[in-house]
This record gives sequence, structure tokens and C-alpha cells, in this order.
Amino acid sequence: MTVTAAQLAQLVHGTLEGDPEATVRRPARIEEATDGDFAFLDNPRYESFAYSTQASVLMVHEGFAPTQAVKPTLLRVKDVRSSLAFLLGMFGSNGAADEGISEKASVHARAKVGAGTAIGEFAVVEEGAQIGADCLIYPQVFIGKNARIGAGSILYPGVRVHYDCEIGKSCILHANAVIGADGFGFAPQPDKTWKKVPQVGNVVLEDNVEIGACTCIDRAALGSTVIRAGAKVDNLVHVAHNVEVGQNTVIAAQAGVAGSSKIGENVQLGGQVGIAGHLSIADGTRLQAQSGVASSIKEPGTALFGSPAFAYTDFIRAHVVFKNLPALEKRLRELERRLEELG
Repeated sequence: MTVTAAQLAQLVHGTLEGDPEATVRRPARIEEATDGDFAFLDNPRYESFAYSTQASVLMVHEGFAPTQAVKPTLLRVKDVRSSLAFLLGMFGSNGAADEGISEKASVHARAKVGAGTAIGEFAVVEEGAQIGADCLIYPQVFIGKNARIGAGSILYPGVRVHYDCEIGKSCILHANAVIGADGFGFAPQPDKTWKKVPQVGNVVLEDNVEIGACTCIDRAALGSTVIRAGAKVDNLVHVAHNVEVGQNTVIAAQAGVAGSSKIGENVQLGGQVGIAGHLSIADGTRLQAQSGVASSIKEPGTALFGSPAFAYTDFIRAHVVFKNLPALEKRLRELERRLEELG
């Protein structure tokens, strides 16, 4: 795909400084870009590369004031990140399945497939499943009985959507995500064995949800495990049975949420955060990476750190003291020695 700087500016409502006919074929990192690439500058720490990059077009904030000569045509925009996201979506080659339904796909006669939906090789769509219009179902995807996929959704290779689960409109499920495997439910028996508790609920992903690669969202024991509209879940995350994740919440990689916990709206969970079961996490909560939560968080907008997690600023102060403990111990022993001498 080849476009001119002028076309890029029109797409993102930006202004140009330089050659409007400069052509670009692909996006690239500012430090690696060559002729025919477009790059972006959003972080001041990378400004030095603006003066050495060989990119043909460089997207910058509208207030950027260069201190040296710049080779590329400058594309000035109000919001670099949002404009970049739009352009990457345009340039990105997603390797979509061929148009239509592959002859090598298995689509049950009583499944429904919407207009414009593509289904790749060796995908399986079982009886009663419904797939909306303009979806991309990549090779080797499994969609179980009576599952529903909303219009415009993308399921990448190896995704599994088990029976009765519901995926909303414009969702993205990355490779090998598993939606609707059994929740981890077992009843202890008198002989010390464990009896499996059937998990007969489902999983509901509302509209505009994105689920990362190899992430598992377990089906509910009863009712639904729910990921609300606009939530974004990273790779290698586990969401257990009957959990509810609120609108526009983001969960980073390797986090885990135990059964029946309720995560509020606009929550941010860092990587490897762990949340125990049957808890409530207030709207706007921010949990730093590797924090562990063992009790409910009731105050909206709280920032926490540590395991068990406590107030972010308190943790930072405590961490400073912790790093100084060897020196503090040495001083304490010296003071004790002097007191003994005085005594």
C-alpha cells in the first residue's frame, strides 16, 4: 500500500510541513525508518531521532518545535497516539481469511453466517451457532453449539468459543484465546477426593472487547461470566467463573481474577496482579504490577501497590525504608553498643 503525505494528512486531519507528494509504503520505528517509511514522535526522549531518521514522513504533535533541521515531511496532529492507531489499522495487513467460507471449513447446516463474513480453513462452526455480518474467522477457530458472534468481530487462529457463549459486536479475540472452558469448581468429599461441580453457565463478551492471545475466560457455574463493553484484556490472563469485568477496564498480561469477583469500570490492573475470589473492586481502581488483593476495594479511584496491596504512596515510602534496612540495622546496633558502654 502506497500513500502520499497529503493523503495521510487528510486521513488524520493534520497539517504538513514539507513535500505533500512524499510517498510512504509502511510504518516503522523512528530509529529504524528508511526512505518510504512513515514514523512518529510522541515521547520527548526520542526527539534526537527526529533529526537523524530517514523516514519520508514523520508524524509529530502540532506543537513540536524542532531545534535542528528535519529531513522528513512533518505531519502535525493534535493527538499522535490516536492518529497512529488509526493509521496502523489502515496499513496493517491482518492476513485475513479469503472472502467467503473456505471449502476446508466445517460449518454445520443449522449454523447461521452473516453476509460478508469470511471463514478460514479448518475452522469449525457447530450446530446452532450464529455469526454476524462482516466477521473474520481465521483458520482453526472453533465455535461451539449455539455460540453467538457479533457483527464485525475478528477471531484469530486457534480461538475457541465454547457452547452457548456470546461475543458482542466488533470484538477482537487473539490467537488461542479460550472463551467458555469450565470454571474451576470442585466439592471436597469425605474420602479426601474432589467431585467436579458442573459449570452450566456461559461467558458473555459485550461490544468492543479485546481479548489477548492464550487468555482464558471461564464459563460460569450458573449465570454468566461477563466482560463489559470496551474492556481490554491482555495476553495470558485468567478470568475465573462468574467474574464480572466492568466497562473500559484494562487488564495487563499474566493477571488473574478468582471466581465471583466484580471488577468495576475503568479499572487498571497491571501485569501479574492477583485478585482473590468474591471481592469487589471499585471503579477507577489502579493496581500496580504484581500487586495482590485479598479484600474488597470500596473507594473509587484508589491506587494500590504491593502484596497484600495497600496505598500506592505508602508502599513507595515503605519500599524506600525497606531498601535501607541493612544500614538502619547497622546504625541501631551501633547505638545499642554505645548505650551499653555508657551504662
